[in-house]
Amino acid sequence: MVKPVAVIPLPGYRLHLKYADGVEGEVDLSRFVGKGVFAEWHDVTAFEAVTIGDHGEIRWNENIDICSDALYLEITRKSPDDIFPNLKTPADA
Repeated sequence: MVKPVAVIPLPGYRLHLKYADGVEGEVDLSRFVGKGVFAEWHDVTAFEAVTIGDHGEIRWNENIDICSDALYLEITRKSPDDIFPNLKTPADA
């Protein structure tokens, strides 16, 4: 999958992401605030501490990370089949 090259926290628990292929856009993560490990985001400074991890994940600390592939799909509005055509079986084609 395409690696993220930049992540910028925005107000309202949104992120601006840029990927190595030039795709960039915003994702709204406010739906996660207060749920499970994302309870830490009640402190907005914890949300603003976002980075790109060693494996391309979007991470905040050792407890919180999100798959950058899922965010890429959200930004592009593509499905996994669009990105990985080999996932389709002959019956799907």
